[in-house]
Order: sequence, then structure tokens, then C-alpha cells
Amino acid sequence: MATASNRSCLQYLLHLAHDNLDFRLPEILSLICLRGKTFQPGENFRQNSPFWCLGGLTEEDICGVMARSVCAKSAFELWGHGKTHGDLRTSLLSYPPERMLPFMQKGSTYRINVYTFNKTLAFADRIKRIDALEYLPFEGTVSLKNPQHVFCVLEDYGSDPNNIPEHPDYIYFGRWIADGQRELIRSHSVKNRHFIGNTSMDAGLSLIMSNHAKVKKNDFVFDPFVGTGENLLFYFCKHMHGSLGNVSVNTFTFLSLCVSGSLLIACSQFGAYVCGADIDYNTIHGKGRSSRKNQKWRGPDENIRANLRQYGTENLYLDVMVSDASKSVWRMAAVFDAIITDPPYGIRESTRRTGSHKDNFKTPDGTFVESHVPVSQAYHLSDIFTDLLNFSAHHLVLGGRLVYWLPIYRPEYSEEMIPLHPCLQLISNCEQTLSSHTSRRLITMEKIKEPEDVDGLIHLAEPWSRPYQGHNAFREKYFSGINKKGGRQEHKPDVNGGFT
Repeated sequence: MATASNRSCLQYLLHLAHDNLDFRLPEILSLICLRGKTFQPGENFRQNSPFWCLGGLTEEDICGVMARSVCAKSAFELWGHGKTHGDLRTSLLSYPPERMLPFMQKGSTYRINVYTFNKTLAFADRIKRIDALEYLPFEGTVSLKNPQHVFCVLEDYGSDPNNIPEHPDYIYFGRWIADGQRELIRSHSVKNRHFIGNTSMDAGLSLIMSNHAKVKKNDFVFDPFVGTGENLLFYFCKHMHGSLGNVSVNTFTFLSLCVSGSLLIACSQFGAYVCGADIDYNTIHGKGRSSRKNQKWRGPDENIRANLRQYGTENLYLDVMVSDASKSVWRMAAVFDAIITDPPYGIRESTRRTGSHKDNFKTPDGTFVESHVPVSQAYHLSDIFTDLLNFSAHHLVLGGRLVYWLPIYRPEYSEEMIPLHPCLQLISNCEQTLSSHTSRRLITMEKIKEPEDVDGLIHLAEPWSRPYQGHNAFREKYFSGINKKGGRQEHKPDVNGGFT
């Protein structure tokens, strides 16, 4: 009984990467929800801290979260913590011995690491930290190369690199349990991908989007603006089973390498079946000019399927098709477990839909004449998001999630600009800042009820749609470079941010 009680009181420490700060909490919340548990932070929880103490979970839950997370670096069973090394000692000596001793027995091997956030310690100082733990009853043998058990002292020196304190703000000690999936960001880098486009989604953000969508094995995931397929998030789904022209390589090029099918790849890696659609025939079929430097045309095998084959998830690839997002080709039924996409904003990719300004392309009976060739017309951002939310409300299963990017002109931003739908509940709203005046927000919504006829009437007069009305409405603001500071306006072209 004592052991069961102690296990129920265990706390775990997450060490998180100090980037994409806005995205970390929604990711961890979603992954814990997939385990059927609730988020129970420890006392003095700070969202921007690199260290989170969590309760109410088992070691199996923690391993499940770390098998998916790209925001978390490592997880530990927390044995002790305090503001000083004296407090740490008191905390460690009060930890239940029956929880410690199985990992300190004679005949076992172990290693102790020292990690510091926002400060670099000399090797001699690290050794002092380890030697100071002599009061712990280690009986095993030290093994630096292949230990059975790993322990870690973690010191937090705050987040201000210009004001690093002499002593840590807080100290933790714990037994290492698992690492996160940060390595996937490198292994799935767009640079290594067989098929890329102008707007291929960054691998790290694609994986984060998959986690926000709670994608899991055997899910059916759809990307209505698939580009070259990188946004189908194939990666996450499997494991649950220079210069650019005259523009420097900065945030602009980073984002312009972010959309071409990355989402499909990320989702398939978590075991989900994926499919997508796009209005661009050449992109879907891998034809036309290449986006690679020093390569004029795409090769015969440069396509979305080849990207999935490269990462061993071709068996989860259903298909991609040429389709207009404004005119759904799907039967009216809830079929998708998740819809994950990065719509075009009119910056690197145009916003187009099929249609004509003429009224005489149909015969009197309403059918197309044999010689009719469909043409395209402007697709306003307000219409894109209205259609996307209505489509998701009709085609997501109950509890299914919509995850998409919303471009923002920061001087005008307010929460009223977030598109809403009566069938979709807003789960999270995470900002990725691109420049002083532009950003984009990752919006996650969950379907909470089936749509009724009145639910489809999202009028463009609603406040959220006003900044997105008109052709190239956001594009014009993006390139204006208007900064309102002290009543002064500066008109400068900006290339430090980028959108699709």
C-alpha cells in the first residue's frame, strides 16, 4: 500500500527546448490528452520556463509523451528540488528510499550529468556538483559510456543572457526517463527532402502541428492546400504505431521552405493515413520548374509520394488530387480525424480558385459546353478561411481537430480577428513572430457538435474577416512595411518575414 501511495505522488520534470515558446504548452496538453490524462502542473509553474514539474502521470505516460514531443528535450523522475543546494539536499533526503534504492543497487551502473540553463559551468565546477551528492546511497559502479541508469543535476539561471546570476535560481535532481524527438527535426530537414516547393513547411513546425492535432495511428488526415505534400505530417503518425534571388536567407526563406508537403510527411510518421488536395496541377504531379538552386526543372520522380517513400511511410499515402478548396468534391459526411493545413496567403503562393467573370460559359440547361476550359479568379483570404471552417465543420469527426496558420498584421491584431464557427471550439492560438509588423498564428480548433443549416452562414461582415477582404489584402500590408512608432510612419519594404 505504501508503494502504491508513493507512486501516485510521483512528480516528473520536463526539460523543454527554449524555442517556439508559444507552441510548447498546447503540444504537451494535446499529448497528455492522448494518454487520457489531465495536465497537472506543479507549484510555481511558469509557462516560459525551460523546466516544468508535472503530477498525476505514470512513467508510462511520460514515455508516451516523449515519444511524440519535439518541444521537450528530456524527462526525469523528480527526486528533489530547491532554491539552493542545501534545499536540494533536504528535499532528496526526504524522498522515499524505496523509490531510490532499486536504481542504486550494487552491481548496477550509473552516470550523473550536470545541465545548466543560461550559463556554462567549467568542468571543475561540474565535478563539484557531482561530488556534493555523496550523501546519496549510490552502491553501483560509474559508467560514462553505457550506464544502466542516468541521473541529472539541472540548474536554472533564468532567461536573461545579459544578467546571469552567480547562483542558480532553482535546482532540480532526477532520474532520466526518456528524451524527446528533437532529432526528427534534423533527420526530416527540408534540405534532405527529395521533393520540395517554394513553400515547404519546416520539419519542426510540421511535427508540432501534428501533435496539436492529436494525430495518432490509423487516423485519416487531410490537407486541403497540400502543396508538395510536406504538410501531411506523416512523420508523427508512424511512431504511434545563402540567398533566394535578391532576398537574403532569413525568416523569409525559412518560411518559404515550409509548406510543400511537410504536413503529410509529419502525420504519416505517427501512423496516420494521409491525403491532400491542391488547385495547382503541376505541384500535385511534380511537374514544372524546380525550387532547388541550380536545377531548372523537376525530375521525373520528384513528387509527394517520393517524399513519403524516402521516410518509409509510403504505405500510409492514400493520394493527392487536383481540387479547388472553394468547391468541395467530398460527399457530405464526417470522414477526417484531423485537417491540417497552411493556406496560401498571396505572398509566395497565389490565392486562386476556379471561376469566371463571364456569365456565358454555360449553356441554358446549366451544363458546360464541350470546349469550355476552366479559368481561375481571385480567392480572398476571408473566403479561404470561411470555406476552411465550414468544410472542417462538415467533414471532421466529433472530437477531430482543425490546425491551420492565420497570417497577422501585428499593428491591427486583436483576438476578434480569429475566425470562429459554432461547431468548432478554439483550443489554442500560438504566435510565430516574423518581423516587427507581421506574424502568423497557429490556430487549433476541435469539433464539438454536428453542423446545422444555420451554422454554415458565417457572414463576411463579422469582425474577423475584415482584414482579409479584398484580393491580396494581406499581401499589400505585408510588403508595405508600415511601422507606427511615435506617430511616425515609415514605408520600407521588409524581407525579414515570409508567408506562403
